[in-house]
Amino acid sequence: MSESKQLRYDKAYLRIAHEWGKLSHCKRKQVGAIIVKDRMIISDGYNGTPTGFENYCEDDEGYTKWYVLHAEANAILKVAASTQSCKGATLYITLSPCKECSKLIHQAGIIRVVYSRAYKDNSGLEFLKKAGIELQLIEDLEA
Repeated sequence: MSESKQLRYDKAYLRIAHEWGKLSHCKRKQVGAIIVKDRMIISDGYNGTPTGFENYCEDDEGYTKWYVLHAEANAILKVAASTQSCKGATLYITLSPCKECSKLIHQAGIIRVVYSRAYKDNSGLEFLKKAGIELQLIEDLEA
């Protein structure tokens, strides 16, 4: 696929991830993730509480509850519960992964991560780079 065509697809998938993030009930950050393999969306996720828990992500002081799942973790877990595999897939996410989710991304077999905003701690990106995973930041989603 040509570089310009790939960029068009990357931006489109990131826009879908951005829309998916709007489903999150979290007030501090709404993050969306899409996993694509062979140009097919195989999973999606957004940050939020586990199934069966109240939808409020923050406690009374405004801090994120420890058991809130990140968008990429939710998307990877959905794949694990299906007949699909993340091996060779691309993860599109609105916020770059934290260090904990970066381990999941690597172990799941995802080979490329495209994101639109950098997380305050870049140790997750550093880990993914060291693991040989291709990283791409695309900030402008208009085109």
